[in-house]
Amino acid sequence: MNLRLLLAQLTKRPWFVTMLLWIALAVPAQAAVQLRVAVEKGVERLKVGSSTNALVKDVSGRKLGDIAAMNAFYAVPSQGGVAVDTMRAGAVWIEPLAGGYVYIGDYWYRGEVLVIPSEKGLTAINYVDLEQYLYSVLGSEMSASWPLEALKAQAVAARTYAVYTRQKERNASYDVSSTQASQVYKGVAKEFSSTQAAVKATARQVLTYNNQLILSVFHACSGGHTGNVEDVWSEALPYLRGVQDFDQDVTQCQWVKSFSPEELNKRLSGVGNVVSISPTVTAYGSTKSMKIVGTNGTRELKGEAVRNALGLKSTRFTITQEPTGLRFDGRGWGHGLGLSQWGAYKLAARGINYKQILGHYYSGTRLTTIKAK
Repeated sequence: MNLRLLLAQLTKRPWFVTMLLWIALAVPAQAAVQLRVAVEKGVERLKVGSSTNALVKDVSGRKLGDIAAMNAFYAVPSQGGVAVDTMRAGAVWIEPLAGGYVYIGDYWYRGEVLVIPSEKGLTAINYVDLEQYLYSVLGSEMSASWPLEALKAQAVAARTYAVYTRQKERNASYDVSSTQASQVYKGVAKEFSSTQAAVKATARQVLTYNNQLILSVFHACSGGHTGNVEDVWSEALPYLRGVQDFDQDVTQCQWVKSFSPEELNKRLSGVGNVVSISPTVTAYGSTKSMKIVGTNGTRELKGEAVRNALGLKSTRFTITQEPTGLRFDGRGWGHGLGLSQWGAYKLAARGINYKQILGHYYSGTRLTTIKAK
């Protein structure tokens, strides 16, 4: 689909026109949403510190002591709780003073940190303002040099995902993690003027469908066409539908991986020596499932399970038999659902704005301003 046709289709869609009118939910200008981000999970010990003087407290708010500016300590498990130097409690808060940053593991973060004991050691949870969190997510997930409209589209998608997950995980210890399991977050080191500008330009904007927050997943690139969510996961969602993409000529989205018979047998275990593999593909060319026949039996894996087992970038691939084994020639990077980051880059570079980009990748959605709770 060329740019002119895309623009024509977008401007003719009733939902797109409605989207531009907004749904006002009367959020006060000063309202803020706090997010809980697990930046370290299940570690034996954890280096913590602060760029300014910081208070160390227990969960009741009782002061345990102080940490001097730019002075780090190791937090370690202690008798079912947490010890930081000589300070001990069931869980420990570290609160930088005067707007300082908190040091957790290998990165500096805004906000404060709660260190709690977990089954496998310690977990550090960064309590941070949602909008400030997004400054870093954008720089961690996209290149800060990309067009502003692509960064703005990513800001709305990432904000929506964070708030959606926050509501879903309300009774958990944290809302999101700092890895690709949620969305990548590496603290102030990944903040840039462009990422801050994109967040501020879209402040408190999220995507909704039928007045409900959407699961706004995204991926690096689809290789030419995104997928329908039920072809990857179980539940069909009306806003995660396969659409034409614009990233098929991106070098980073093209890959090749080869496996010897021994490697294939090891990765696709449970069937003995692999005799044959037969993929079932979706309407858009991605692998929906794969039948694996071996000397000791047969297995069928879903496409994402195949991707994980073989360490592939995507489920969009062709298989070629070679004398030394099998070669997988693929396109795309990630699960292929929702926003394609490279697709957003391509569209933004052609003059498409972030509202149009979001409307293209998340079918029938609207932009909404969030309430703080």
